[in-house]
Amino acid sequence: MPLDRLVTDASLAHVARRLRLLGYDIDVHRGARFEELIDIARADGRALLTRSSRRAPRSANDPELRIVTLSGVLADDVQLVTQQFTPASAPLRRCTACNTPLQSRSAFEARGEVPGRVARAGGPLTFCPGCGRWFWVGSHVTRLRQWTEERLGRQLEAPEGTTPPPPVAGDEQSP
Repeated sequence: MPLDRLVTDASLAHVARRLRLLGYDIDVHRGARFEELIDIARADGRALLTRSSRRAPRSANDPELRIVTLSGVLADDVQLVTQQFTPASAPLRRCTACNTPLQSRSAFEARGEVPGRVARAGGPLTFCPGCGRWFWVGSHVTRLRQWTEERLGRQLEAPEGTTPPPPVAGDEQSP
């Protein structure tokens, strides 16, 4: 499987967010026309994910451009992409909002930026230098692991160098 970078528009933003959690490098261009996405894909060396089966054949004769048509059904789309592409990084190491690789940070650095209960839990914290968001292992990671096992038939590995702590009680709002 090739190690690829991906691009899509806002119609697949929910798929992009889940793929980022799994470690995929996927840019979302909101409001971009299909032709603009093709130009971006060519310029950046990215594969294009689209819901438009009607337009995709127009660019099929370009051997440098890879277009994958998705259905818009989250589980089906994620499964298709994970079968055809290799993630750019380990799971839980990319910002779900802006796609920037995350940096490990200490609880001291996160003071005042994350809920006190999260900082006190002592679990791994990551920071996005692109948009300033903080991420931590909470109940959403447990749900993501279950979803990955049920829908993709594989286990979601913890980021390298971390051992996920038990979920922080009441951590339903973590990013």
